[in-house]
Amino acid sequence: MDHKIGVYIDTGYGIGEALDIEALIAVATDEFNVAICKAEPYWSDSDKLAVIKNDIATEGLTAVILAGPSPRVFQQEFTFDGVITERINLREHVVWSHPANDEDTQMLAQDYIRMGITKTTKYENRPPFMEPVDKSILVIGGGMTGMTAAIEAARAGYQVYLVEKETQLGGWANRFHKVFTGKPPYDEIVDSPIHEKIKAINASDKIKVFTGHRIYSISGAPGMFDAVIRPDGPWIERLVKEQNEWLAAKKARESQDKSEPEPAKSSQEETAAVPEETPESPDFPHEEVRVGAVVLAAGWRPQDPSTYADLGYGKYPDVITNVQMEELAAKGRLTRPSDGKEVTSIAFVECVDENTEHPLLYSSAVGCLVALKQAQYLRKANPDGRAYIFYENMRAPGQYEKFYQTMQDDPGVFLSKGTPVTVSNGSSGLSVVMKDTLLGEKLRVDVDVVVLSTGMVPATADSAIVNLKYRQGPFLPQNPYGFNDSHFICFPYETQRTGIYTAGCVRQPMDFQSCETDATGAALKAIQCVELVAQGKAVHPRAGDESFPEIFLTRCTQCKRCTEECPFGAYDEKPDGTPLPKPTRCRRCAICMGSCPERIISFRDHSVDMIGSMVKSIDVPDEDAEKPRAVVFVCENDAFPAIDMAGINRLQYSPFVRFISLRCIGNINMVWIADALSKGIDGIMLIGCKYGDDYQCHFIKGSELADYRMGKISETLQRLVLESERIRFHQLAIDEYMTIPKLVDDFMEKLAEFDPNPYKGF
Repeated sequence: MDHKIGVYIDTGYGIGEALDIEALIAVATDEFNVAICKAEPYWSDSDKLAVIKNDIATEGLTAVILAGPSPRVFQQEFTFDGVITERINLREHVVWSHPANDEDTQMLAQDYIRMGITKTTKYENRPPFMEPVDKSILVIGGGMTGMTAAIEAARAGYQVYLVEKETQLGGWANRFHKVFTGKPPYDEIVDSPIHEKIKAINASDKIKVFTGHRIYSISGAPGMFDAVIRPDGPWIERLVKEQNEWLAAKKARESQDKSEPEPAKSSQEETAAVPEETPESPDFPHEEVRVGAVVLAAGWRPQDPSTYADLGYGKYPDVITNVQMEELAAKGRLTRPSDGKEVTSIAFVECVDENTEHPLLYSSAVGCLVALKQAQYLRKANPDGRAYIFYENMRAPGQYEKFYQTMQDDPGVFLSKGTPVTVSNGSSGLSVVMKDTLLGEKLRVDVDVVVLSTGMVPATADSAIVNLKYRQGPFLPQNPYGFNDSHFICFPYETQRTGIYTAGCVRQPMDFQSCETDATGAALKAIQCVELVAQGKAVHPRAGDESFPEIFLTRCTQCKRCTEECPFGAYDEKPDGTPLPKPTRCRRCAICMGSCPERIISFRDHSVDMIGSMVKSIDVPDEDAEKPRAVVFVCENDAFPAIDMAGINRLQYSPFVRFISLRCIGNINMVWIADALSKGIDGIMLIGCKYGDDYQCHFIKGSELADYRMGKISETLQRLVLESERIRFHQLAIDEYMTIPKLVDDFMEKLAEFDPNPYKGF
């Protein structure tokens, strides 16, 4: 598309003193014939912004390019309604990280001008995806978390559908005796506020409650989810069985040798089936609702206590779980299960021996807090009672440290760092032998009751909850602990299914107060989602992005790469295997653009042709000049900010590299490698986020996919008799900016060992 472009070069920040500005203007006007090119200091000032706005109005500019500070600053100032805005980083990436008035620094700046203008010429005037959306919110789970989310969303004016599988609201909170106050001085516990929550739910005309119901299926996309709600019954067992069979088959496929290509699966094979009944069947009582977003607050279940059989559970009736202890206390009097005798002493076992095989891979602070709370039950019920708390690691985060200190000061509470060895019958109760892990000695206590701290298993770990009718299956992806798998640090409520947000103990182990806070956050995220979708904009991490993938389906070969590799399930499939995009599910990472071998997926402001053209616009000196060139593709989320920080700290590195920012390193397309090599570029480096168990990739799998693809291109280079070391992939955290010079310079030193790219000059 033809654009009328205005280029505004910032001569402030030392740029004017370090570069030949007239030469930069010549690149813009002589090589690209832009409509306007002006050079002034500090275009972010209000009077300078007025100049740009006047040029837009009087000259009819359709695109504005600001060449100066990083695009990560002055974003609000450099936004002009209806006009494309592109940024070129001459400050952090050029003059702050390279010698002033140097030939190579000047060539670097001129290349960035070329690349920026080339990119702008490739922008497409494509309107955002806009369809009528429903702003109602579905909340799954009627416990403390679910009710709080429903109340907060309703108070904000949104219609809420609240689904609870039990016949009454409240969940586990109905069985809790006391909870923490969450208020100063943080040293007391109070009655559960659950009944007040239920009263608020029943009083709201914005909340429709379905008790004794489950979600049969969820289809569609944010803003247009269709949820089928059905009364609980035997059908759920059949659905769980079918989904478990689907999951087992999926894991079996993933464990196959990846070196052997698998035949493409049909959409029927890949999508978990639901029972043959349809919502229209007369024997299928149901309600179908359309919603814009979902809050998943299905809660938790206690860990199977049979794993504690070696500590007497199931053998001695007075060895109980912390949940059973809560139920005992709720009866108003602490009595021993075996004979009804009043309890005078309790041993709380918080941690098993670290060398013991254990089904849960994590340990949470909740168990510690519950033990402290239940110790107070005993002390308040019986001033002469004794509570022994044995722990390996005591966790009392935040203000709960105050409660922990209160219990430490209680003369009837004994805390010891230790793990259990045996539990057996004693003279008048139970005898517990513990190993003191500080002293390395064993000690024994005789108590009336032993309370085992069982773990909290998320409800989604082993049962059908959301039942998605997605090509990638009915489940939310899980981490090794069974909780939702997504970017925990940056986007705590999100899941890998856009528009579905987790809250409370289905997300991580939490206490009451944390569940309430979490529910409010998830409700706000759901509201943000429906409002942005209604405007045709993306949600996190590229919040506000109005672009979306467009597929030239005429050339689609039904390879299924886009449907398989999208981390967010943004594609379903038609019966013939053709991808069926769901634009409002899309997070705009463009991983699908990189996965497509036919290169038929593009965004209006990010396409294969755009990036390839930027590479081709780089001026590559001939081999006699001894000025090698390398292209470095960097992730905009971690690597690009790290490079900015390297410049801010005036770290110096080779001027022979050209950085190109990508939405995610996972959207790297192999054709860009070919473009760079055919242009005469000597080396290509990719810098992406950390991946693995503790990944930091904003788009979950992008960095991992890029590394996998680079392994394939290395094989191709070797067949072409080009050194595979010309391509390098690095993982980089955002705070590792100090390593940028070494990464770049080491790469350029490696390239110096090879002859120049033989394609130079062609």
